[in-house]
Amino acid sequence: MVEKKTAAKKAPEKKSGKTVTVRQIRSTARKPKEQEATLRGLGLGKIRRERTLEDTPAVRGMIRAVQHLVEVVEDKK
Repeated sequence: MVEKKTAAKKAPEKKSGKTVTVRQIRSTARKPKEQEATLRGLGLGKIRRERTLEDTPAVRGMIRAVQHLVEVVEDKK
């Protein structure tokens, strides 16, 4: 008889409340497809489009991968 494995529940990630706003400043024309896909993953795709994202190591890594195409915008507080 086949035993079913019970799925272990992951602890929900704690939201630190920190965010980072990213603006696309350059086009993806003549860039590798991986960079275009990374911008899509960040929610960008057109120049001057902005997204406010949770500040996680994964998001920071994506920003670093396309740092020549985006800029981090200061908060307007």
